[in-house]
Amino acid sequence: MGGTTPAPPGAAADRRGPGRPRSEGHDQRILDAAVELMERGEEITVSRVEQLSGLGRAAIYRRWPSMTDLVAAALDRGREPYVIPLDGDLLQNVLDIYTASSAGAREKYPEERFRLRLRLAMTDRRLAQAYWRSHVARRRSGMVAVLRAGIDQGVLRPDIDIDACIDLINGVFYYQFVVRGVTLEDPEAIARCQEAIRVAWRGMAQEPGP
Repeated sequence: MGGTTPAPPGAAADRRGPGRPRSEGHDQRILDAAVELMERGEEITVSRVEQLSGLGRAAIYRRWPSMTDLVAAALDRGREPYVIPLDGDLLQNVLDIYTASSAGAREKYPEERFRLRLRLAMTDRRLAQAYWRSHVARRRSGMVAVLRAGIDQGVLRPDIDIDACIDLINGVFYYQFVVRGVTLEDPEAIARCQEAIRVAWRGMAQEPGP
């Protein structure tokens, strides 16, 4: 699946041109074409995206600087950032949202696409990095907010490494797919993830005072 085609000469200039309007619906048509190719198992190339979307390569590269970025966007179709409530029991809020998100997100983001993303990311480092920059980092904002709230409330230690803690918690869910080979339809997998979050939270927790 090609993902590294550079932008053609002039596309960057088109993309940066002042006052150039973005045509309504073009983003959707381009993404639809990329997702269709991806779900067919075909290589995502600029020529095939042109054919399916009915748009020229200048329109494609105006929105995505490379095919790698377009593939990353197609892989992310159907995923949404989550918001974790910052009032009440923060740990329970995390458990509720992570479990609910895992169950509800499957309707919009099929498991097949998730596994395809894992496979492509493991074989194409540039794609993995593009996906991280444009999609994953922004979805971590909900967990960043809840960990900072925990620190401010004195629930969590002020010296925790927030990025490392999020990696630790998210990694538990990836482990179920990649290593155990199960899905989060499995109640035992959900229970393992919940218990792992509790263990991680205890490690982050502020020790009670004397």
